[in-house]
Amino acid sequence: MQPPDAYLLLEDGRRFGGRRLGASGVALGEVVFNTAMTGYQEVLTDPSYAGQLVCMTYPLIGNYGVNPEDQESGRPQVAGFIVREASGAYSSWRARESLQQYLTRHGVVGITEVDTRALTRHIRSAGAMRGGISGGEVAEGELMARILAHPRMEGLDLACAVSTPERYEVAAAGERRYRVLAYDFGVKSHSPRLLAERGCHVTVIPGTTTADEILADHPDGLFISNGPGDPQAVQHAIDAIQRLAERGTPVFGICLGHQLIARAFGGSTYKLLYGHRGGNHPVLRLEDGKVEITSQNHGFAVRGGEGDEIPGAPGLKVTHVNLNDGTVEGLAHRERPVFSVQYHPEAAPGPHDSRYLFDRFVELMAKASSR
Repeated sequence: MQPPDAYLLLEDGRRFGGRRLGASGVALGEVVFNTAMTGYQEVLTDPSYAGQLVCMTYPLIGNYGVNPEDQESGRPQVAGFIVREASGAYSSWRARESLQQYLTRHGVVGITEVDTRALTRHIRSAGAMRGGISGGEVAEGELMARILAHPRMEGLDLACAVSTPERYEVAAAGERRYRVLAYDFGVKSHSPRLLAERGCHVTVIPGTTTADEILADHPDGLFISNGPGDPQAVQHAIDAIQRLAERGTPVFGICLGHQLIARAFGGSTYKLLYGHRGGNHPVLRLEDGKVEITSQNHGFAVRGGEGDEIPGAPGLKVTHVNLNDGTVEGLAHRERPVFSVQYHPEAAPGPHDSRYLFDRFVELMAKASSR
């Protein structure tokens, strides 16, 4: 077995040896883990992972290669990639290149042959923290200094950095029924596609779009996407959510959008110890007691209260609860056509249990347009 030629260093001093994967250089970011067994390409290209070094807990990654169809954005978004074993061979009729080739081509620094089980257990105990990946040519002292100078995730507005610079259109599949504006704070390509399949013409708008610009468009609905960073740093979306809700325009938020909706109506958010990331998280739907297996990727959560109440937001009620730790996974306004979920109903990657939420959004737009 070859000696390690790369290493991962955490801000608390824990070191993990490994082998180079992808591009050479140094990668800095918050170290988090994802428990999905498949879908590594969707993970790599999910804008919600901006600024993070992602550790995959499944031990074999890269065995079905990489293809152009499974990307959730135009390029990898992770700051770095950590795996136990990167498959040297791949087998899939859809594949166009290997994981190694893909990471190298896009300049993504990664590391393989890491004890990812030990790393995950450490993060679960100590919490997500800053870290760095480097080759052996960079001394630990130098890398640690760079890690400690790197900004923490709290207070960071990363959403606008990954947002589209200009609006673009996703045409409805078949008959156009509704016009939806999609606030892009790191939207994955599957979300507009699923709305388009339901007869929605989707205009994806930059995260910097003002409330006045949105209201001037007179959309049938507003979709607020997932995204990276601290929701407390994304204040400009609050006004748009409030004013559209007052008009009776349906609003649907996921992940970061869920957190922004909570804050728009008086709720608060906080950083989780190590977050929820993977394709296998059980969520209880309170209206009928059914359990959805969900795809998740977030490091912040909405602060809950007693029963279905949200402290500071009497207009909101809890609709979904995480069965692992009891955190708030869904909200709905008690009077307005506004609802949200913390997880990813577009399921890329992940199970399809929650895609009905896109149908619910369409139903709210149909009801609003009939008034």
